[in-house]
Amino acid sequence: MPRFDVRLSAVPHRIRTLLRRRSSPGIRPEPGHRAHPVARAAGLVAVVLAGAWLGLLTVGVVRAPVGPVNTTMALHPSVDGGTEIRIPPLGALSLDTHTAPFRLQVDVDQLDAERSRDLVDHPERISGLQDAIAEDVGDGLLTLAVRSGAAVVVGATALGLIVYRRPRRALAAGGLALALLGASGATAWATWNPNSVLEPRFSGLLSSAPSVVGNARSIVSDFDVYQQELARLVTNVTKLYDATSTLPAYQPDPSTIRVLHVSDIHLNPASWEIVASLVDQYEIDVIVDSGDTMDHGTKAENRFLDPIPDLGAPYVWVRGNHDSRDTQTYVSGLDGVHVLDEGGAVDVAGLRFAGTGDPQYTPDRSKPQGGKAAAERAGVQLAAEIRDHRRAGRPVDVAVVHDPQAARKVDGVVPLVLSGHIHKQRTWLMKLGTRLRTEGSTGGGGLRALEGKKPDPIETSVLYFDRDSRRLQAWDEIRLGGLGLTTAEVSRHLVEENQPGGASPSPSGSGSGSPAVPSTAEPSPRRSGDGR
Repeated sequence: MPRFDVRLSAVPHRIRTLLRRRSSPGIRPEPGHRAHPVARAAGLVAVVLAGAWLGLLTVGVVRAPVGPVNTTMALHPSVDGGTEIRIPPLGALSLDTHTAPFRLQVDVDQLDAERSRDLVDHPERISGLQDAIAEDVGDGLLTLAVRSGAAVVVGATALGLIVYRRPRRALAAGGLALALLGASGATAWATWNPNSVLEPRFSGLLSSAPSVVGNARSIVSDFDVYQQELARLVTNVTKLYDATSTLPAYQPDPSTIRVLHVSDIHLNPASWEIVASLVDQYEIDVIVDSGDTMDHGTKAENRFLDPIPDLGAPYVWVRGNHDSRDTQTYVSGLDGVHVLDEGGAVDVAGLRFAGTGDPQYTPDRSKPQGGKAAAERAGVQLAAEIRDHRRAGRPVDVAVVHDPQAARKVDGVVPLVLSGHIHKQRTWLMKLGTRLRTEGSTGGGGLRALEGKKPDPIETSVLYFDRDSRRLQAWDEIRLGGLGLTTAEVSRHLVEENQPGGASPSPSGSGSGSPAVPSTAEPSPRRSGDGR
C-alpha cells in the first residue's frame, strides 16, 4: 500500500515534466509542424549555391602572369561552361573548352613592359613561349582551383551559420558546396577539349578580329595543338597591346587563298563599306556574291552596283531571284566582275568557279514562278556542266548558286557549293560529300528590315583555301549587330579533316567516284514563299 501511494504521488510531477519539455524552446516540434523534407533539402541547396557564389565573387579570384601579359582568372556560374578571354577594349574570345556549371573567365589586365620588351628584343624566345604559357596557365588554374575550393566552403559555411545558427548544419552546407565543386571540376575535366582554341569566337571591334583570331595557316596543326594555339592567342594579344592605337596589319599566309562570301545585300548601301573594310583587313583575294544584290531588279536600281569595281578584289556574281536579267547585264559590264550563269566557269585568284543564276524573278508577279522544281532543274543543268569541265581536265573547285535547292543537285560533282537566299549562315555535308554553305544576309535583310523592331544582323564569311590543293581549310563567320556596325562576332570553324586526328576524304571535284565523306543530319533548307 505505501508503494502505491508513492507512485500515485509521482504522476503529477511526471506530467509537469512532460509539459515543460514540449513547451521548451529547442525541443523538436510536433510532427504536424515539421518542414517537408523536400523543402528542407531545397532550402539547404539554395543556401549552398548562394554561399558558394558569394565566396567565389569575393575571394575566388587569382591574378596570374601568362607569358608577357598579366591576367585575372575567376570562375563564374554558367549553364554551358566554356572559357571567355576578355581583352579590353578590343573585345573577347569565347572557347568551348568544357561543359560544366561554371565558366572560366580570364581578363587580360595589362601588358608587362619588361617581359614584352624582352620578347621583342629576343624573337628566338618565341619558339619556347608555348611551353612557358602552358605552364603559366597550368599554375594559374591550379591556384584558382585551390582558392575556389576554399572560397565556396567558407562562403557556404558562413551563410549556413547565418541562416541555421547551428554549426552542424553550417558545416554540412560547406561540405556539400565542396562536393558540388568537386563534381563540377570532374565534369569539366572529363569534357575538356583542348582543340577548342582552334575554333574561337571573337566579339568586339571588327578591326581587331583578324589580328586576334589569326590566319588560317596557323590554325591547322596536329602537334601540341593546345600549347601552340594558346601561345598564338597570347602573342597576338601582346602585339595588339604593344601597338596601342595602331593595330598591327594582318599577315595572311602566302599559300592561303582568301574568299569573301557575301549574299542577299538587298540594296543596302552600307554593305559596300563593310565589304571594302573586310577586303582590306583580311587581304581578300576574291569576292563571291551568291545573289539578291537588288531588291526589285529595276533599271533604276542599277546605279547601286557602281561601287563594286572599287571594292579592291575581283567580284564573282550570280543572279538571285530579286535580280533581273537587266541587273545581270549591267553587272557584267562593270570592271572586275565575273558573271556566272548556266554552268559557265571562270578562273579567279587560283580557284575555278562555276555557277548559275536563279531561274526565278519573283518581283515580276505577272509571270508564274517555277518554285522548287525550277531551282532543281537549274541545279541539274549546273551539275552537267561541271561534269563536262571535269572531263575536259579543268575541274571546278567552287560552285555558286542562289537557292540551296539548286545546290543539292550538284552533290558529288564539286567539293564546295556556295548559296544564299535563306538569310541564315549554315554549313553541312550533303549525302555524296559536297559541302554546302549558305550565307546570311550581308545587307541585314535590306532596308525593309529596318521596319521591324530590331534590324537583322549583317552576316558574311571569309573562306580560307589551300593554294596547292584548292580545298577549303577553314572559314570565319562574321556577324555584325545593330546599327552602329562597330562591333562584330567572328566564329572560326575548321573543316573536319583539318582538325587534329581528322581524316582526309577524297575530293569530289578532283577525282571520280563518290567521296568518302559521310552525310550529316542537317535539316533541308526551306524555300520561302516570296523567295526572300
